[in-house]
Amino acid sequence: MIKQLLATITLTAAAITSGVAQNPSVLSLKHSLEPADNIVFPESFEADTHKLLENWYLRNYVELDRNADRSANEEATDEVIKKRLADLPTVVEMPYNSIVRSYIDMYTQRRRTLVETMLGMSLYYMPIFEEALEREGVPLELKYLPVIESALDPNAVSKAGATGLWQFMIPTARGLGMEINSLVDERRDPYRSSAMAARYLRQLHDIYNDWSLAIAAYNCGPGNVNKALRRAGGDENRKLDFWDIYPFLPTETRGYVPVFIAANYVMNYYPEHGISPALAKRPLVVDSVHVNHRVHFQQIADVLNIPVEEIKVLNPQYRENYIPGDLKPYPLVLPSKQVYCYLMSEDSIVHHNEQLYARRLTVDPSTGEVASVKDDGEYTVTTKTQLHKVRKGETFNSIARKYGTTVASIKNVNGISKLKRGSTIKIVTTKRVKKTAEEIAAQVEREDSMAVAQAAQGIEETESPVDNKDLSDQELLENLENEMPDAESSDAPKKTTVVPTKKETTPAKKTTTEKPVQKKQTTTGSVAATYTVKKGDSLYRIAKSNGTTVEKIKALNGLKSDAISIGQKLRVK
Repeated sequence: MIKQLLATITLTAAAITSGVAQNPSVLSLKHSLEPADNIVFPESFEADTHKLLENWYLRNYVELDRNADRSANEEATDEVIKKRLADLPTVVEMPYNSIVRSYIDMYTQRRRTLVETMLGMSLYYMPIFEEALEREGVPLELKYLPVIESALDPNAVSKAGATGLWQFMIPTARGLGMEINSLVDERRDPYRSSAMAARYLRQLHDIYNDWSLAIAAYNCGPGNVNKALRRAGGDENRKLDFWDIYPFLPTETRGYVPVFIAANYVMNYYPEHGISPALAKRPLVVDSVHVNHRVHFQQIADVLNIPVEEIKVLNPQYRENYIPGDLKPYPLVLPSKQVYCYLMSEDSIVHHNEQLYARRLTVDPSTGEVASVKDDGEYTVTTKTQLHKVRKGETFNSIARKYGTTVASIKNVNGISKLKRGSTIKIVTTKRVKKTAEEIAAQVEREDSMAVAQAAQGIEETESPVDNKDLSDQELLENLENEMPDAESSDAPKKTTVVPTKKETTPAKKTTTEKPVQKKQTTTGSVAATYTVKKGDSLYRIAKSNGTTVEKIKALNGLKSDAISIGQKLRVK
């Protein structure tokens, strides 16, 4: 391998020397290089275009011009490509050779869909890149470096760990002052990473005073470029560029400047190769606001009614989908109109589902004790579950006495028949406490107040139907009359109702000793003739809410105790 490399260097040097002697203007390494058999394509060529096309921005803001002239997919000659590269208004040299051609062919033939995807993403990212490069005073054509670095995917991660649009390694990024931790990775932030990439490129150019060397150093690091310069014999008197040190660079870096030239070509001349241009469905105008609270993306999405995917696309630097603004102010990028909505609704956003996303600052370790309180009519039932570690000398009886439970309960809950020293068992105890009259009265009052409030909001409870099976014909008739609208008190139309009876004779007049049937009222706080027992009811509560007494309800229904069951129908009047 070393012999082959030395032979290549010797032949190359001889060719350069011979060429310079004969015609120095036509023969140089940058124009005469031939592609090697082991040419290395950047990882961005392997990007999953199907995954990239699922990007929320592409699906909602971009569409491809399917009416583009695909017949223009020409097989451009070397002379045509060379002329087009020469016509690009760039500071960085764009020479043509067979290696550049191999990358151009890859973009325009095998990876055409990738180019279309990147054209769509470029509508959003290129203005960000241009602004950062312009601020640092570096050539604008460097905006195409992310094309070969990440295929314009802010979440791209290389096999070596380089991350983001500009593919920064952690040491380089931190050396430039970028924040990288478990919550925030500014390498993924389009604005921050673009600003730092432009600054880094300017620093590299200040070192080498040559853009081709600066681009090579961006890929493999200044150390490798300096080593290649020494091997090529460069010094203060003999200035070298990328093409002079080409044989001494790492294999991947040898193709880096050529693929950069190819990226510039394809992003400018894609129509000539029948690649569909990307068109904006609608403009995406964004703005940013500094957040001083811990806010989850879902809280923002819920309150502002915007898709959470949009927030993720615009803020890829937040790794856990929330902004740790409680640590320090962080920027949040949103569509410009939504920024004003955020400022107006910030308090609502911060407190929306606050407990779900809150960060616990202090936590007491669990003791294993769990208590639940249940309302059981006139009783309050408290069930407590505790953990007990069995100590030497303890028995089922001693443990049961300690916690006020039974041996059978301990065995059933734990599914054991013997105790093992050092083991942890569950102890479940249940305590029933009868409510005081004041507590019951207060509970009834609260429930009545809730019922009135619900009625005021137009929420009506469905009353249980009156059970008429034990009523006489006369009582049925009177109940039916009570259900009919009052002709004198409403505008309801008059109805004629025929009620069949067992006898055709006219009923006799009621005597003063006959107990009248209580009319069913329809206003709030009405009392029905019968009542259906609901969960949590007791005779005391039913009597209180129906304006009667427990003794009267027992007498009407022939009850000998206070026991009632859910669904049971009781006569209350």
